[in-house]
Amino acid sequence: MNILSVSLILISVSLSVLAQILLKQGMSNSEIQSSFGISLTSGVLAIFTNLFIIGGLLAYVSSAAVWLGVLAKVDVSKAYPFVGLGFIGTMLFAYWFLHEPLTPNKVIGTVLIVSGVLLISKN
Repeated sequence: MNILSVSLILISVSLSVLAQILLKQGMSNSEIQSSFGISLTSGVLAIFTNLFIIGGLLAYVSSAAVWLGVLAKVDVSKAYPFVGLGFIGTMLFAYWFLHEPLTPNKVIGTVLIVSGVLLISKN
């Protein structure tokens, strides 16, 4: 795998992590949560007018577009393990920005994922 392919993979994974954080932030909005109590229509409208959710969806679409470029150049069996790196980014950004707890089990699980990614990515 060349540096361009690895860069595209990391961009795709990073956009996916960003999407998760933005979507969670948007769905944590009390306006959205209360609008579902009123009606399904008002809940859906609240979701699709929330800037965090719109940003999260755009990040997901961008991530998928970059990923398609990756799949055009790299064997999926080599590229896909890198998606596991998204667990690390999501865990850390959720801790820093969403103030979610960082437990020993999460850290150990993440270390195991990174180890697996390193093993699979070796030529």
